[in-house]
Amino acid sequence: MTAIFVTATGTDIGKTFVAAGLIRHFRAAGRAVEAIKPVATGFDPAAAATSDPGMLLSALGRPVTPAEIERIAPWRFAAPLSPDMAARREGRALAFGALVEFCRRAIADRQGTLLIEGVGGVMVPLDDGHTVLDWMAALNIPLVLVAGSYLGSLSHTLTSLDALDRRALAVKALVVNETPGATVPLADTAETLRRFTGSIPIVMVPRLPTADSGNRAFGQIAALL
Repeated sequence: MTAIFVTATGTDIGKTFVAAGLIRHFRAAGRAVEAIKPVATGFDPAAAATSDPGMLLSALGRPVTPAEIERIAPWRFAAPLSPDMAARREGRALAFGALVEFCRRAIADRQGTLLIEGVGGVMVPLDDGHTVLDWMAALNIPLVLVAGSYLGSLSHTLTSLDALDRRALAVKALVVNETPGATVPLADTAETLRRFTGSIPIVMVPRLPTADSGNRAFGQIAALL
């Protein structure tokens, strides 16, 4: 099967929401799926169940235990900051080479589809010299880019796509995830983006969908991977 990197145009756009939805879709279809979230910031062990790694584990049908969290998210930091800043607060540093090797091992060992969820947006710093973009380029696997429908998302999305294109990274799907309280209609955001994104497929995902609309959207994304 394949490995897919799930990234976003920024923080709190909906990477985990989309990744968890895809996991549930694959499982319901009887397809093997695995997921990792190697780097997590703002992580509180007392609230592990509602953390990004915890939500991925729940979607996978696995217990949210310290061992399972460690297995899919070995780099965890307490501060809700970029990884370089969060690590520095703890007197630590994220080892970029070890991060890439961890992901490569997971890709080599995968059974079925592997989802690798990034951290923050495309250009978030990981350490003193690497960003999420460098991480994705090192792995060189297809991507799903998650964007929002908030005012300003058009520029953020097109800037992210330009950065990805400059590294010749393949975007399998652009997912426009409805932003709660957005003043811009979801469909209008997607329609405007279509005029600038060429052949990249765009899928709209309501942020709080009905079961039917959610299943339909995640099915559309899954069909593109």
